[in-house]
Amino acid sequence: MHRFGSNGDNFTFPFVLKCCADLSDGGMGRCVHGVSLRAGCELDMYVGTSLIDMYVKCGDLSSARKLFDTTSDRDASSWNALINGYMKAGDIRAAEILFGRMPCKNIVSWTALVSGYTQNGLADKALKVFDEMLSGESEIKPNYVTVMSILPACAHSAALDRGRRMHDYARRTGLDSNPSVQIALAAMYAKCGSLVDARRCFFNLKPGERTSVAWNTMITAYASHGYGTEAVSAFEEMIKSGVHPDDITFTGLLSGCSHAGLTDAGLKFFHSMRTVYSVEPKVEHYACVVDLLGRAGRLVEATELIGRMPMKAGPSIWGALLAASRKNRNLEIAEIAARELFVLEPENSGNYVLLSNMYAEAGKWTEVDNLRATLKSQGVKKSPGCSWTEVNGKAHLFLGGDTSHPQAKEIYMLLEDLPSKIKAAGYMPDTSFALHDVSEEEKEQNLTTHSEKLAVAFGLLNTKPGVVLRVTKNLRICGDCHTAIKFISKIYQREIVVRDVNRFHHFKDGSCSCRDYW
Repeated sequence: MHRFGSNGDNFTFPFVLKCCADLSDGGMGRCVHGVSLRAGCELDMYVGTSLIDMYVKCGDLSSARKLFDTTSDRDASSWNALINGYMKAGDIRAAEILFGRMPCKNIVSWTALVSGYTQNGLADKALKVFDEMLSGESEIKPNYVTVMSILPACAHSAALDRGRRMHDYARRTGLDSNPSVQIALAAMYAKCGSLVDARRCFFNLKPGERTSVAWNTMITAYASHGYGTEAVSAFEEMIKSGVHPDDITFTGLLSGCSHAGLTDAGLKFFHSMRTVYSVEPKVEHYACVVDLLGRAGRLVEATELIGRMPMKAGPSIWGALLAASRKNRNLEIAEIAARELFVLEPENSGNYVLLSNMYAEAGKWTEVDNLRATLKSQGVKKSPGCSWTEVNGKAHLFLGGDTSHPQAKEIYMLLEDLPSKIKAAGYMPDTSFALHDVSEEEKEQNLTTHSEKLAVAFGLLNTKPGVVLRVTKNLRICGDCHTAIKFISKIYQREIVVRDVNRFHHFKDGSCSCRDYW
């Protein structure tokens, strides 16, 4: 069109700019901007908005803001585009200021704020804005996109009660009839520890509505809860229904096989990715297979696989190998993995601590001292373990050894009585998870005050018998806490669900859903 001498007009440019935005082709977008200037169309509201949207989606926020500030005729779309851009760039304050200045906010504006807070890990702020929309003072009410945007905030903070209230709102307003909302609800329930509710939402979908996103949600849910066999069954049903798997499907599937000890099945699926399903394995798939082999004690095979990888191994790969080496007490391979991790993520104290504990178990105190000296000289600080639990809609946070909670006295009294009760049932403290340069008695005391035990104790004190306790931890649950909580679930006749950084553990009647394979 341009070659034949036609410059286009205010109807042409928005469509061309949308294509540039969809392709993230900023260079072409700037060329179109220049043509629109020569055609005298830049001041047109629709062209101006399209230019701002194009620059935002191409990652050029400075050009978008410059154009926004020089445009006198702005519609809501130009404000919304810039708010979205700031949120995606992590400039929360700039987005908030712009939202506050916006003269006429619409549902897209409010949803952009909710979505932006959620994507940046600010769940409390997202929930506060959503509540503001629900208040009687707001004329604008959440739509299905807003609901989809807020549900990950509930999942992020493991706020199951809050998530259920969101579901009730969606049900009352008819928004839950939208398949995308049902899928988002399934993901939220799975991440909040209620696999039963996640399954119910998935099966509310008609067969034709079960897209790859829906199947991936359930496969990943089964995997994170340790139900590898169910993840495999879901994958097989997905293939039978004619839905083609993608890289996300295989990440969930391989993770499920790893957590459930389905080593041979996991290897079969991994080798079929490229040949059968035309899905190219990525770093995350290799990390799952390294974890799969490592959990099965096949550390040499895992190390050889890393050597054959077509791409450079990253922290997830070496981290999986280090964790497997700790589980199998293979110090030689642990040192190989740790050396790589010290270079790739020097600020991650967990790698130093894990290797230090292995040295201590082996009685290599010189190496322990050297590692501690390295940590101190590099200014690396240990990430504190913290756990939280939701009771009556309010989240309660605990750090290891925490005494700041208003009910600290009652919590510690319960924990003081706990060892004798669970020891009578057969519990033996595993002091290998405590500090290694203190006495056995001090080690047992240190174990008693781990954050997940504090959260469980608080839950026992503040909920009625029979209520499921749900605890989230920012790190991997320690082995002694895992054993202790099994006994607690039996003695107090409680179901306890613990979500750690890797997966869910469902404790009931003295056993765990992981069957101690974690």
